Amino acid sequence: MSTETTPLTGAVEGEATRGSALGSSVRQYGIFGALVVLLLLFQVLTHGKLLLANNVASLFQQNAYVMILAIGMLMVIVAGHIDLSVGSMVAFIGGVVAISMRDMHLPWLLAVLVGILVGALAGAWQGFWIAYVGIPAFIVTLAGMLLFRGLAIVLVGETIAGLPNGYVRISNGSLPNVLGFAGNLDALTLLLGLVGIAAVVFTQLRSRLAKRKHGLHVESLLAFVSKNALVAVAIGALTFVLSLSSGGTPIVLVIVGVLVIAYSFVMGNTVFGRRIYAIGGNRPAAILSGVNTKAIDFSIFVNIGALTGVAAIVTSSRAGAAVAAAGSNYELDAIAACFIGGAAVTGGIGRISGAIVGALIMGVLNMGLSIMAVNPAWQMAIKGLVLLAAVAFDLVNKRRAGTL
Repeated sequence: MSTETTPLTGAVEGEATRGSALGSSVRQYGIFGALVVLLLLFQVLTHGKLLLANNVASLFQQNAYVMILAIGMLMVIVAGHIDLSVGSMVAFIGGVVAISMRDMHLPWLLAVLVGILVGALAGAWQGFWIAYVGIPAFIVTLAGMLLFRGLAIVLVGETIAGLPNGYVRISNGSLPNVLGFAGNLDALTLLLGLVGIAAVVFTQLRSRLAKRKHGLHVESLLAFVSKNALVAVAIGALTFVLSLSSGGTPIVLVIVGVLVIAYSFVMGNTVFGRRIYAIGGNRPAAILSGVNTKAIDFSIFVNIGALTGVAAIVTSSRAGAAVAAAGSNYELDAIAACFIGGAAVTGGIGRISGAIVGALIMGVLNMGLSIMAVNPAWQMAIKGLVLLAAVAFDLVNKRRAGTL
């Protein structure tokens, strides 16, 4: 279509150029470096307990909900919106799923699909008011936060426990050891790690070639090789540690991994993803280019609703029960993960990988401070300071780059 050229192309290429510029590179590499430093710091402070194999597996199991919500929230923030309702929706959808299994006797796999569908419908409800009525997302999702929390309390008057074992295994189980062991290492986990490294290198190489083909700015070959080498080492180290854990690869980690790969592709290699960046970077220009901004806005809220359904399933599966108080402050965790991971407050900038790193930083803080028996009140205060520092770093970096 001809509407995908001129102003829109300029907006998208501007975003691609900014993402490759020094300021963006410092943000992305800096936040990954911060995660590494944080891991090493807590490894010392906890006397080596943080990176024990079972603790690493638990890190992903306990923080999978943040990663899943951060994926959807990143897309919302890039488009220039915010969603305050996801925590309440987690409680509401978790209640729906639990009741569908307990009272309607649905198989747990069908109940999972029901949960995702209910999440998508809830997202469509909010997306309608935002996209087609024109009410700011902050107001609509604030109303949604109250609405869905109230519905959760009505729906789940008391804890709904006794969920099927297959459902509970989603967040608490691991992939079966079908390939046996290589020494004392889980062979399936090692294989998945190698596949992950190959997938990352392939997608990065493909993206680099595509950018060069279209005349877009690409990082130097040394930087490209160094970045992929670091990612390969990180995945390899994670794979090695998980292969030593009692269960091997957590099922929920596979779910998160599939979502990260899929949404990274969507945001970086599809027209839909480019339009989200274009809308967040310069909405008037996107409109003039013929982009249906209302349809895009509606779609991203349907999307985050569906992902909230996945997060609700992971949360209730982890607890083995549905409770009305579930999801408390989840929206803040997801928003913080996005901003810590380099998303711009003003929209238009942010990466799925950055949001995941931000979520991991939050998870490492939680686990490390918990192992050290730090008061939960101080844990909240420290996370608040980390969020403030991340956003301040982003703003200072922009001013130095002359983009603010």
